[in-house]
Amino acid sequence: MVVKKIKNIKTWLYFSLCYLLVGIIFIFIFDKTTLYRLDANGNIIKKIPQLDIKDYNRRLNMLAHIATSTVATSPSTSTNIALWPVKTVYPNAGAILPFNRIVAYYGNLSAKNMGVLGQYPEDEMLAKLDVEVKKWTLADPETPVIPALQYIVVTAQQKPGNDGKYRLRMPDAEIDKVIEMSKKINGLVFLDIQVGQSTIQEELPLLEKYLIMPNVHVAIDPEFSVKDGKLPGTNIGAYNATDINYVTDYLVKLVKDNNLTPKIFVIHRYIQKMVTNYKLIKTVPEVQIVMDMDGWGVKENKIVSYKDFIYKEPVQFTGFKLFYKNDLWKPSLGMMTPEEILKLTPSPIYIQYQ
Repeated sequence: MVVKKIKNIKTWLYFSLCYLLVGIIFIFIFDKTTLYRLDANGNIIKKIPQLDIKDYNRRLNMLAHIATSTVATSPSTSTNIALWPVKTVYPNAGAILPFNRIVAYYGNLSAKNMGVLGQYPEDEMLAKLDVEVKKWTLADPETPVIPALQYIVVTAQQKPGNDGKYRLRMPDAEIDKVIEMSKKINGLVFLDIQVGQSTIQEELPLLEKYLIMPNVHVAIDPEFSVKDGKLPGTNIGAYNATDINYVTDYLVKLVKDNNLTPKIFVIHRYIQKMVTNYKLIKTVPEVQIVMDMDGWGVKENKIVSYKDFIYKEPVQFTGFKLFYKNDLWKPSLGMMTPEEILKLTPSPIYIQYQ
């Protein structure tokens, strides 16, 4: 009897192991949306979903207002003669865009006139952001909305400061506050840099301890990158493709070294000369680039700027900025609505309110 029991147990263990192996094989063969790896003990660990290429292509075509109900054409082989969707690389797994739309509040905690982020008490500001998130969700139900806080961590100044660079760096304690705010809304953080007469090569590395955080991304403002003794705010600055590629390369290294999902890199722009040699701006799987239409004014002027400097000079993704105050200055008849903005080609995937 004892021998028979042992044999039954062995048989049960044998078949159980077989079922387990079949299950593992099934997962690896048929689950194409998720990456897996083994830990030190040989256990399977589920990782981030793989890139859904079909859905990625479909969403790019949606942004470009191209009907793709049955066809999923690679952006690198698209037969569309228009500029959009852009012929570019596929991002790494875990990419936020274009699977989500980002709606961000912009500003500085110490300056109420720099944007809505610093204009209201924290709870009131976050509640206002939530209202905008819901508007965009209603306008485009197929694209989930992620809230974000875009904090100007380096602000251009009219005075030279101690080192003559015409910029002021925010203390870590203030950046930490914004990081904590973002946790309350499960949102992203964008560290916005206005270099003044400094350089992006000097300012960006100082933020590395924040940029290695998975939910922290970066934005740069060419308007406030001035040279040759010019004053920021009174002269419009510029970034060359070389400067932009420096940021991309820096982020690529952080992503690889820290096993991160792709970073988002926002570049503000409202006139052509703010970004030069755009054709030399490179795209890589580790970084998603957004060219953000940053101008304010009446609807017609904003649309013209978007068509002239964003649509005609494609890089990867696009953004659109709305000003609660400046967009209402006469002869304006009101801010653009989400529905109006979504009609633009391509539809912006990044929205910012100031």
